[in-house]
Amino acid sequence: MRSPYDIVKKPLVSEKSQTLKEKSNQVTFEVAHDANKIEIRQAIEKIFNVRVKSVNTLITRGKERRVGRRVGRQSNWKKAFVTLRPGENIELFEGV
Repeated sequence: MRSPYDIVKKPLVSEKSQTLKEKSNQVTFEVAHDANKIEIRQAIEKIFNVRVKSVNTLITRGKERRVGRRVGRQSNWKKAFVTLRPGENIELFEGV
């Protein structure tokens, strides 16, 4: 059994994620590549003590980066959109 902190790596804070949080009570996280929706749901509920309505995931493809003549590639990573039940809230960076 993995720790919830091994499954949920970090919250993603962007303009899009803030808009989703305000409009549809969704929070965005970077999660472990091999984590499934059930593990993500249980980890979020345990870490933040909230009730989760649904979890949507997608794999974000790594971009190619160039430094001088060399071309490299960033790793692929997994993103989870977690929809919270009405009345639930996760305060990540409120009031900063």
